[in-house]
Amino acid sequence: MGYKSGCHTTFHHRYHLVWAPKYRFKVLRGEVRLRIREIIRQVCAEMGVTIVHGVLSCDHVHLFVEIPLHVSVSDFVRRAKGRSSRKIQQEFEHIRKRYWGQRFWQRGYFSTTSGNITDDIIMRYLDKHPHKNGFSPST
Repeated sequence: MGYKSGCHTTFHHRYHLVWAPKYRFKVLRGEVRLRIREIIRQVCAEMGVTIVHGVLSCDHVHLFVEIPLHVSVSDFVRRAKGRSSRKIQQEFEHIRKRYWGQRFWQRGYFSTTSGNITDDIIMRYLDKHPHKNGFSPST
């Protein structure tokens, strides 16, 4: 669980992401579940995203991922949801019939960050910093 580094940066960006099939239908089972897992792994490999942990429930996807600096969270989710939706509907006729509107996933997703330090630690560090004429919400 170390920091990654680029040319001029050091970072540790981990996200907990959750999204669900439209209408929260319990369709992530059997072959569909395995295929979605495979597609998401392919997207992660192409984008340089590391899966720390993940769970496919029957009606939603949980991913804990480490995303590099050059990839935005929304781009990653858009590509994972888009590619998996298209391929699942192409490969599984019963899914295509159930989701006749060409949309397999619900419109949005949940995202939160994870890190080694909390907001309180950052605020204490900034309060103790010698140069206090920086940014604040009131100025």
